[in-house]
Amino acid sequence: MTVTTALKGACPARLGQWRHPALRWASDNLFGTPLNGALSVVLLLLIGRLVVGFIDWGLVNAVWTTASGDSEACRAAVGSGACWAFITEKHRFILFGLYPHDQHWRPATVVALFVTLYALSARRGLWNARLLWIWLVGLTLIALLMWGGLFGLPYVENERWGGLPITLMLATFGIVFAFPLSILLALGRQSTRMPGVKALCVGVIELIRGVPLVSLLFMGSFLFPLFLPEGVSVDKLLRAQVAITLFASAYLAEVVRAGMQAIPKGQYEAADALGLSYAKKMRLIVLPQALRLVIPPLVNTFIGLFKDTSLVVVIGLYDLLSAVKTALQEPIWRGFGTEAYLFVSLIYFGFCFAMSRYSKHIERRFAARRNR
Repeated sequence: MTVTTALKGACPARLGQWRHPALRWASDNLFGTPLNGALSVVLLLLIGRLVVGFIDWGLVNAVWTTASGDSEACRAAVGSGACWAFITEKHRFILFGLYPHDQHWRPATVVALFVTLYALSARRGLWNARLLWIWLVGLTLIALLMWGGLFGLPYVENERWGGLPITLMLATFGIVFAFPLSILLALGRQSTRMPGVKALCVGVIELIRGVPLVSLLFMGSFLFPLFLPEGVSVDKLLRAQVAITLFASAYLAEVVRAGMQAIPKGQYEAADALGLSYAKKMRLIVLPQALRLVIPPLVNTFIGLFKDTSLVVVIGLYDLLSAVKTALQEPIWRGFGTEAYLFVSLIYFGFCFAMSRYSKHIERRFAARRNR
């Protein structure tokens, strides 16, 4: 027996002889050195303890159902088990807010339509005029379902909208309108021929980025109406949407500008040598390359925008967090905020995780194209 053979038999982990990929990965990354091995054991024990404790609290000793309007079983389980009965009792109010209870199928359908539109938008084969028509039809159906007033659907004023549909509307329209506006702001800030436009874009970007979103929401909700003529009013939901759109566009503009600055100067010169106009140069040469380079920060901003819609709670809109806070004000359900906010957090996580995974998929596809 040679020395090498003896070493392989004595220490298969160190020499990468584990056949199973998971064991090989653990050997290389968790137990490669004695210190790494000791730290890994300690962390695994802590994680295991947390997982066992959560299973015990969230599953084994949890209260899943209770009599309507009765929380005694949950009170008895405080400290030892979760009260998922609160979610069972209040999930429709959390998801759909003050929308009429007998019409909850309409906002539920709206949520399904939004998810369907997102899924169709993720298919590259539909990145053409057909996708625009699909969105127009989908948004028309969403408006019809939420407002009603036609085809026998009772009219529901938007003051009664709430929950998940409001969150999806604010995030979706915020992204849809903020993205093209951010490109215009980035182009204006990069302009060398129009100093007035450049100064305006710089001022808008710096002003909006210099204040928190909450201040913009307050200004749109309480200060803006003071400047309107008497008898003229703008819907609170629309004002919040404009504030969110402007806030997101300022941050996205800097992301787009960073991508444009990363394009080699030779690309600009090549476009000029071909005699392309400024619009064609940006549309065909610069922006496609710039946006590919900044996919991660773009999606990061989209995710941040999706979560920032929860701030509309401060101006009284019934998004998910507003509905949760209202539900927890009911005396019999006070004290079960952990379960309520965990439920809402899972909803936010689901949408944000989907955006993150799709971003990775797009990055891999573009990377594969560049490597060909």
